[in-house]
Amino acid sequence: MNQSLITQEFGIIIAAKNHNPTLLNPDFLKYSGIVPTEWELARQPISTQNVSQVAFTNGVLIVAEPTRVIFIEAIEGKTAAELVVANIAKKYVQTLPNIEYEAVGLNPRSYMSFDQQQDAARQYLAETLLSPGAWQEVGTTPVRATLNLVYTLERCPFYLTVSEAALRNPDETSTPIVLFNGSFSYEVKSEVVAERIENLHQIIDNWQVDFATYQEIISTKFMAKVANNTTIVPNILTMDVGVAA
Repeated sequence: MNQSLITQEFGIIIAAKNHNPTLLNPDFLKYSGIVPTEWELARQPISTQNVSQVAFTNGVLIVAEPTRVIFIEAIEGKTAAELVVANIAKKYVQTLPNIEYEAVGLNPRSYMSFDQQQDAARQYLAETLLSPGAWQEVGTTPVRATLNLVYTLERCPFYLTVSEAALRNPDETSTPIVLFNGSFSYEVKSEVVAERIENLHQIIDNWQVDFATYQEIISTKFMAKVANNTTIVPNILTMDVGVAA
């Protein structure tokens, strides 16, 4: 069998007080210079008092809520030089500096597929990552698990959720996968507007180091736990950065 790790997306979530979701619309994004004017919409924007959403054909999605702004880019098949989500997030906060930004999450998401092995994803969580025991023998079907892990890094906490899912194929079949949702969580420390924006930019500028750390953790601590007779073919985003300590 053959496992591969596919990186789907990279997200930047900025927590904010009293953010007005109705500010987010295509005209605002383009006229303020946050996104290029030639970007095309992938679908009709959503705009309400509680949530606004703008999606572009290049895989960038921006969502605004009263307590946070979310920037997501689909990155499968892209190189580091092609990614734009970090610059978009920086331009957004620079355009709206007076919002009380409180925290930033840098969130990569990947999955490991198990082709033609319908129960392999469940077995990976229940038997490879977890120790066997009587706790797995309750009920009429095999137990299913989700792991929520917290790592204390020198620069910030790193949260990782490992869960079972399925990927829908064009022929209506499904491929079992294990999802790895990561989040590097940073506080925005300054109350002064200029310092707060600078702090935000510094955090976002560090995204490649955090992403390299995420890749190293998944590849060496989780992919390495697949059975020894499995060939592992990493298919993760190529980056010219070192892994953070």
